Order: sequence, then structure tokens, then C-alpha cells
Amino acid sequence: MARDVTFIHLTDLHIGDPAQDDHLFSDTRATLAEIVRLVGTIQPKPSFVVASGDLSNRGDAASYGMLKALMADLDMPVVYALGNHDTREGFYRGMFGREDDLAQPYDHDAVIDGIHVVTLDSSSPGFIGGSIDEAQFAWLADALDRHPELPKLIVSHHPPALGDAPDWAHWRTIHFDHSQRLAALLKGRNVIGILSGHIHHDRVSSWHGIPVVVGMGQHAATDILRSDVLRMVSGASFAIGTIRTSGLSVAFVPLPADRAELNVYPLELMLQRAAPVQAAAE
Repeated sequence: MARDVTFIHLTDLHIGDPAQDDHLFSDTRATLAEIVRLVGTIQPKPSFVVASGDLSNRGDAASYGMLKALMADLDMPVVYALGNHDTREGFYRGMFGREDDLAQPYDHDAVIDGIHVVTLDSSSPGFIGGSIDEAQFAWLADALDRHPELPKLIVSHHPPALGDAPDWAHWRTIHFDHSQRLAALLKGRNVIGILSGHIHHDRVSSWHGIPVVVGMGQHAATDILRSDVLRMVSGASFAIGTIRTSGLSVAFVPLPADRAELNVYPLELMLQRAAPVQAAAE
């Protein structure tokens, strides 16, 4: 790499209208507008933006139109991934005006400023947890081979499962077996980081030697001090990533918040809607 490359990581944007959506707990359009304004002040100008899923709260085509309008003030490429709140049909129609192959996973890759960004659709329609199917693993293997000399960022809404055995809270991750297979596929592929969201709190992990950066997002924050329920409180952040020859560094930018309680979910509900592969085994 001839120079440092800076990028912005957004996630869990949950764009929608809180006046019409009783499952939207904050004014996410106002939050994103403020973040877009702040990003516009960053110097040197970032090379690209990653928005790693849950772009919409309801997955309706109109919400993706809102997102496009909000992001229009950013004069830089935007890499979108899909999450469990998104729908492929709504995304394709609202973002691209597409009317065919609406059920296909949104897997794609691009080289931006010398960085190979590979985006994997980990959403499992109708479920909370993440999964990767056979066709996607085949696509990913081909994508990783396209630019072996370039540093790679992997974008996936669900982070991989970090442990050596399945986690009881498996709705938070890509299915454990799929995560293990993903680790084997990424080994030795010049992957400098994985960008994810879904769990609604900022977290950095080393997973088989790869930094996994998870963002809190722009909708709400998980109260990680509570383990008996899923308690959501007010909070939002975004991240500034810098890629150097030495690797990836990330700085989180929190927005002011009072951590007021927004909603509480029983863990049983999360378990019931984890992912189809787990649901079939239980």
C-alpha cells in the first residue's frame, strides 16, 4: 500500500418512520443525517463507507428510498450489506429499482482505493440469526481468489461465532458450523478485518487472528450489563477505520446519549427466532 486508507463503518441504521412504526425506538433518520454531516467534516476525506446491514427497520422499499436520499450527501462509494431486518425484495426494489431475482442473496465485491471489500449476505429471511448457504460459500471462494495480492475487508451483518463450541445465544452470530467453515476459508487470504453489526454494541475481537469489528449502530444500544433479558437503551455510534501496511485500526465515535430504556425482550423470544439451521435442530 502506498498510503493509509480511511473508511467509515456504519451499521444497524434501521431507517424508517417512528410515527408509523412502533418497533422503531429512535429517530434513525435524524441520527443518520447527523452522522452524514459529521463524516463530511473528516479530513482527509475517507475513501468509502461500509453500512453493514439492518439498513431498514421494516425492509419496505420506501425506507431504502429514504436511505438513498440521506446518503446522497456523501461524495464517496457506499458498500451495503443486508441484515435480518432487511428484506431482499425491498432492498432491490427501493435501492436499485430491480424487479427480477428478488430472493437472491446480496453478495458482492469491489476494489476501492486498493482495498478488496467482499460483502456477504448473512441474513436468513424470517429469522434473527445468520447463516451462509452452499452457493454463497462457493461465491466467496471465487471472490477471495480474484485479487489475492490486495488486503481484504469482509463485510457481514452477523459477526462470526467466536467460541470453540456453539453459544447458547446463537441468534447473535452466524451459525457456529458456518462460522467454523468461514474461518477455514478465510485462512491465509490476506483478510485484515471483518466488519459487522447486529448485536448493537461496539466490540472488537480477534477471531483466528482476524480483527472482527462490530458497531453499535444508529438505532439503539444493547445494555451489556444485563444478561437475563435483552435490554435496549438509547445510544448510537459510528467508526472511523484506517488501513495501514501494519494492519487495521478503528476509532469509535459515540453520539451523546442518556442510555434511557427503550425496550426489553425476553431471551426466549430470541432463541425461538435464531436461524433456520438451529430451529430445525431444536
